[in-house]
Amino acid sequence: MEASFYKYYLDFKRPGGTSRGVLHQKETYYLLIRNGTKTGIGECGLFRGLSCDDRPDYEDKLTWLCDNIHKNTDLLLGELIEFPSIQFGLEQALMSLKSANLFELFPSDFTLGKDQIPINGLIWMGDESFMTEQISVKLNEGFTTLKMKIGAIDFDTELKILRRIRQQFSASALELRVDANGAFSTEEAMDKLKELRVYDIHSIEQPIKAGQLESMQDLCKTSPIPIALDEELIGVVGYVEKKQLLTEIKPQYIILKPSLVGGFNGSREWIELCESMGIGWWITSALESNIGLNAIAQFTYSLKSKMLQGLGTGGLFSNNIGSPLFVKNGSLGYDPQQKWSDFKAFLND
Repeated sequence: MEASFYKYYLDFKRPGGTSRGVLHQKETYYLLIRNGTKTGIGECGLFRGLSCDDRPDYEDKLTWLCDNIHKNTDLLLGELIEFPSIQFGLEQALMSLKSANLFELFPSDFTLGKDQIPINGLIWMGDESFMTEQISVKLNEGFTTLKMKIGAIDFDTELKILRRIRQQFSASALELRVDANGAFSTEEAMDKLKELRVYDIHSIEQPIKAGQLESMQDLCKTSPIPIALDEELIGVVGYVEKKQLLTEIKPQYIILKPSLVGGFNGSREWIELCESMGIGWWITSALESNIGLNAIAQFTYSLKSKMLQGLGTGGLFSNNIGSPLFVKNGSLGYDPQQKWSDFKAFLND
């Protein structure tokens, strides 16, 4: 068995605004494993500035993996514990290698085109006109849940946008989620949560920066809006540490990004803990290309969650690989009649 990796830059069609800055490109890596005539492919979705494995030795670890790909899978995953995105790429590539279809990792009604995954429409940060334009487009596309990133522009303007939405759509007609990406200070967070409450917000992701355990614990206990942990999970890799975090903070929800939490196995571990504690969860992609998004979508469908997921990011890039994935009427689908682009040609783009 042999392995190799390829670095690739995904170009945004339009810069994506977050509270951490504006994104123009997204760096990612593809892991290829070959065994005779068979090939498997996986995406190691490194997220600069966010992933706990955003480290100078990232490519060194990929090289180590390729040199040791013949070793036991559990051993490899254990050695990669500090590199969750590489763990995820390895899981994908091995499943792809064993599959009769390179990109069919979890055969289901989803991959047969018989069922779809309800998702939220993502509203990127920007000026008021840009955000309003996005909202209009998403509503026209049939989304019944919107997730709006907040925290980068004037808060009063963000409230104004939410007020306008609620004047047109009640909570029963349109679910609103907001994602602060840790933008609120601990001193102002509760006041801002109280202001957001009047707009019937389903949940808010990561209102304050990760790592402030006592402050987040207090917010989850007293917040008028359910809180979902996101960045708080990054870098928490051991089962004991995961259980301790959830036990101490007691969030209403957590958001799982497989590229950031150790792939399929890491996500399953979080889910098992959440379900034992009565904590809700859903899965979100983290700006992967269609290769990683496809793996996340198939995995998500296999879990049979009734929550709306956050999986519709593949259309953000101008140089993504062509795939059978599509978004229609607020759902992510897979058209088995559509072919994937030649991934070898894609990697040499």
